[in-house]
Amino acid sequence: MTLTPPTVEYGLLSPMLIIFGVAIAGVLVEAFLPRQRRYASQLLLCFGGLAAALVAVVMLARDLHGAVGRSAVMGAVVVDAPALFLQGTILLVGVLGVLLIAERQVGANVDADGGTRGLDGFTPQASAVPGSVAEQLATKAGVIQTEVFPLTMFAVGGMLLFPAADDLLTMFIALEVLSLPLYLLCGLARKRRLLSQEAALKYFLLGAFSSAFFLYGVAMLYGYAGTLNLDGIAEAVAAGSGKTSLALIGTGLLLVGVLFKVGAVPFHSWIPDVYQGAPTPITAFMAAATKIAAFGAMLRVFYVALPGLRDDWLPVLWAIAILTMVIATVAAVTQADVKRMLAYSAVSHTGFMLTGLIGGSEAGLSSTLFYLFAYGFSTVGAFAVVGLVRDAAGEEDTAMARWAGLGRRYPVVGIVFSLFLLAFAGIPLTSGFVSKFAVFKAAGEGGAIALVVVGVVASAIAAYFYVRVIVLMFFTEPPDDAPTVVVPSLLSTTVVTATAAVTFALGALPQPLLDLANNANQFLR
Repeated sequence: MTLTPPTVEYGLLSPMLIIFGVAIAGVLVEAFLPRQRRYASQLLLCFGGLAAALVAVVMLARDLHGAVGRSAVMGAVVVDAPALFLQGTILLVGVLGVLLIAERQVGANVDADGGTRGLDGFTPQASAVPGSVAEQLATKAGVIQTEVFPLTMFAVGGMLLFPAADDLLTMFIALEVLSLPLYLLCGLARKRRLLSQEAALKYFLLGAFSSAFFLYGVAMLYGYAGTLNLDGIAEAVAAGSGKTSLALIGTGLLLVGVLFKVGAVPFHSWIPDVYQGAPTPITAFMAAATKIAAFGAMLRVFYVALPGLRDDWLPVLWAIAILTMVIATVAAVTQADVKRMLAYSAVSHTGFMLTGLIGGSEAGLSSTLFYLFAYGFSTVGAFAVVGLVRDAAGEEDTAMARWAGLGRRYPVVGIVFSLFLLAFAGIPLTSGFVSKFAVFKAAGEGGAIALVVVGVVASAIAAYFYVRVIVLMFFTEPPDDAPTVVVPSLLSTTVVTATAAVTFALGALPQPLLDLANNANQFLR
């Protein structure tokens, strides 16, 4: 028996290989370097690796001729225009996420009562029982948590692979690689440790269900088509071979698995709990990057593997998109916590993004890509601002009522946060307006006029709870023990400034990114 050795196109895989190499190097740093040298070494590795991977993505995009992509690793991975667009977006969001995660301003400001208002969001010793003597000793010793950096890099690597996978087995592996580090990162909050650990457990259970449904769907589609390759599945569907019931069951299970990851209704139940309990830097990174990667994989599955079953899965996506927009918007109106409000906002935006996917055209693909880019930056910026608001004990103060008068006392913070909220609402001159207009236009051209009407009504309702926060910050008297805004270091300042600039720039001058998305609107088939 002669075995053919696999061929690996290392140049095409270079962005992912760089990130995974950095992650492995980060593990070695944790194992062998003295603790006092790990933080600087991890930062150098992370930023160097992300920059090198981003350069590799740009070079690969430059070498592509038109929309023609290339297959790699014997068809397991594909490098085409949509994949490179999504990988570039994930890497940029990854840079912003690492900047937030790297914030270590512990005890920089101390009250007269002795309370600290630092910005380190991570527990000094994750293995210690919350409130135990070991945890207190680690805190007094000033231990800095640096294991978060290689974990983040592993998650970024999985996210890069997820939308570029060209067979379902590779897609499942990417799903696990991006998910497992996030389960750990959600449980590492410095404050409210039990709430953080609860968030980690819930996210783990949510991810386990997601993976199980996804894997069962893969098995069903393999049973139908006899292959895991997306093009092979599309050919089997077009030929009408096999039992159609297997294909439909597999498609449904696969859809459920991916919808868990994007947080669509009715699979969103624990998303607000996870967003609230996780360290805010992780929430910011996870809310943006995970959705970008998962939507990229969903687009590839439905545009490449299953276009022949469009008449079967389209009504299901219609129902899910409507439920997601309506239920998440109504739930957000009732929230009294800023992080939970932003969590339900993220769920509602999943419904808006699904309208672009439902468009089923090149315009639908390009509008969804633009939406993912714009949404990613606004989300990271919004959560970065939330992490700056602290009470006297140094804990994040996310109770909405206590944000009264915050914009009057800290005008810059209030204005920047208002910009992000207006972008989420889809107000003109923000990236959110262009994003929603693009996906609604694509859906309308695809015949989904009723869905566009629901989306517009949901956006109008959502504007209420966004504007309510703005009114609260600028036109309401602050409480006696009002929270303060910690002056961040250069790291967090860079994140807030960059995300605000991109949010405004994409609203005022969106055409360059729209052109880039339009040039990346064809999958390699």
